[in-house]
Amino acid sequence: MCNTIFVFFLGALAYAELGTMITKSGAEYAYLQEAFSPLHRVLGPVPSFLFAWTSVLILKPALFGVTSMSFAVYVVDCFYGPCAPSDFIVKLVAVLCLFLITFINAYSVALATKVQNFFTVMKLLAIAIIIGGGAYMLSQGYTEHLSTGFEDTTDSISMIALAFYDGLWAYDGWNNLNYVTEEIRNPNKNLPRAIMIGIPLVTICYILINISYFTVLSKHDLLMSTAVASTWGEFVLGAAAIIIPISVIMSAFGGANGTCFTGGRVMYVAAREGHLPEVFSYIHVKQYTPLPSLVVSVILSAAMVLFGEIFQLIDFFSFTAWIFYGLTMLSLLVMRCTQKERKRPYKVPIIFPILVLIFSVYLVVAPIIQDPRVEFLYAALFSISGLVFYVPFVVYRKRLPYMDKVTYFLQVVLMVAPSKYVPSE
Repeated sequence: MCNTIFVFFLGALAYAELGTMITKSGAEYAYLQEAFSPLHRVLGPVPSFLFAWTSVLILKPALFGVTSMSFAVYVVDCFYGPCAPSDFIVKLVAVLCLFLITFINAYSVALATKVQNFFTVMKLLAIAIIIGGGAYMLSQGYTEHLSTGFEDTTDSISMIALAFYDGLWAYDGWNNLNYVTEEIRNPNKNLPRAIMIGIPLVTICYILINISYFTVLSKHDLLMSTAVASTWGEFVLGAAAIIIPISVIMSAFGGANGTCFTGGRVMYVAAREGHLPEVFSYIHVKQYTPLPSLVVSVILSAAMVLFGEIFQLIDFFSFTAWIFYGLTMLSLLVMRCTQKERKRPYKVPIIFPILVLIFSVYLVVAPIIQDPRVEFLYAALFSISGLVFYVPFVVYRKRLPYMDKVTYFLQVVLMVAPSKYVPSE
């Protein structure tokens, strides 16, 4: 866990430098575009295009889908109790969650922000209850599971990398602010400040929560439970255990809302740069939200939920994401060499992105060498397959027949237009 925290903290600090230097929304897409596009007219935009291609079709839908699945698991658990619900019921609830959150984000940015703030407060209250309960149980002498929880662990290179996937998944989101940099007031100050405050706070909370879990639950209990927080509540809170699943439901809903809020921005920015169909850069003429990108995102997420499994989605997401996290660290190193005179309001020691780059290479390569899995091959091939579309549609600017009519139809149905023609609020 300490290694996981160290890596994502270094990565977040490197992203703070990128976010204050390049004040564009889109995070990895914007940074890859700025770093590599000037190097070659044709090949330079390839990394940013492949990120947009992969992010739109895999990364963001998978993240949105998994978070909604977490929400659904705890919602269904409240009604079924010890009886195992069918996968169909869980997935149906997850899909309903996806569409509700997308509606909120499509209706109003202000509403989505208020929802996020409310559920963040609820999440912190739930964390306080779990940490407080764990502290009480520790004071009563419950230390057996803490002292034996890590016995019989493996030293397999592949399994350690996959374990990192799950650990880093729990902390994923450290780069979310970079997706909405254009919507942050004074990003040169507020972006690094948010990272410096938010990441240590999240780290401390997660460590204390895990200590609380291991205080009362054995390894077997943790592995057998589909809703760990609910199981913990039954052990510690008794009749008041219903508080925990309700709190986790609100926490998961807030997490899914945050994912939806940032996910649509990648498609919006990539379309604005000409790497995706132009209609995805349009916004609603009254609500000022990127409605076309949100609609595509929720459809893809719903498909992943209906046809995938939650842990497969996590591994699929993590493997693909760390390819581009590594490329983003490389982009920072490239700009240190090619854009030395560029203003950097915040600057990290060069060793930080180097360490994260090395770690990302390990996370991508180790599972393939030690235990090749077809899912990783599919992920890699799918990312590279974007080149089939890059050459004709980006390099040669080809247009599909009737695309103008499709764009016009979507404009009329969704009431969207290019942002330059929509007056600001």
